[in-house]
Amino acid sequence: MSFTGRMERTFQDARCLPLNRCTRYIVFSDCHRGIGNANDNFLKNEFLYLAAMGHYNRECFTCLELGDGDELWENRSLDRIKEAHQESFEMLARFYEAGRLYLVYGNHDMVKKDPAFLEKNFQTCFCDQDLCERPLCPGVRFYPGIILRDSENKQDIYLTHGHQADLLNSTFWRLSRFLVRYVWRPLEALGIPDPTSAAKNNTRKKQSEKRLSQWAALRGLYLVTGHTHHPMIKDSGYFNTGSCIHPSGITGIEIRGRCLTLVKWSVASRPDLSLYARREVLGEPVWLP
Repeated sequence: MSFTGRMERTFQDARCLPLNRCTRYIVFSDCHRGIGNANDNFLKNEFLYLAAMGHYNRECFTCLELGDGDELWENRSLDRIKEAHQESFEMLARFYEAGRLYLVYGNHDMVKKDPAFLEKNFQTCFCDQDLCERPLCPGVRFYPGIILRDSENKQDIYLTHGHQADLLNSTFWRLSRFLVRYVWRPLEALGIPDPTSAAKNNTRKKQSEKRLSQWAALRGLYLVTGHTHHPMIKDSGYFNTGSCIHPSGITGIEIRGRCLTLVKWSVASRPDLSLYARREVLGEPVWLP
């Protein structure tokens, strides 16, 4: 199937949510939660993620996670990931219980398409404080994409992971998973980056972003993705959330009404030298017409 075919199929099965003057969404992607070892790139930013999610929960935002939330190419067991990041999963459970969490699968967590996998892994999560299993996201479904339907101006926003632009990471994702799990992960420890990754290979990154941008432009719509880990906000109609594993912090896109704002959460210091999680705006916010 061609890239265009993959994108069209993605949004045939997309979840539709409302977009109006009152809606508030925070869009994160590419957390790549791991098992707490040296290859777990999310571990160093988890406290920033928790600070940001706590803020958005208090402000009654709906959280949209656009895929690759868990690193299930390098790791086989989601139980070990949940054990390593209990607080993050408890935070997701709070959003889910409030009806403010919608999830998309990416290439690194494609197995979440399988209802049997979700039934096994997302019913409960062990709570260290209470020493028992507590509800996680029972009955949850992961979508290929999400469409925010604008009831007033008919200017919808389309959201998906973005791996559809890359044949190796979409149609042949099982081959890519094999290579990452058994070839590139050991080599990464020696400083050799994965050449198949759109996030680590600039050529593949530019190719993916060009295809996604052109697809959005040809259809005259707004498209938000992750996948390349390259935060981007432009008037062109294509936006990228970035990721939650960058060394300098985490990035995401806030959607308030019909305004899109790229934000970054990072560590900053006060005059008394105490540290805190700082939210800053990157670039100019974009208003939908």
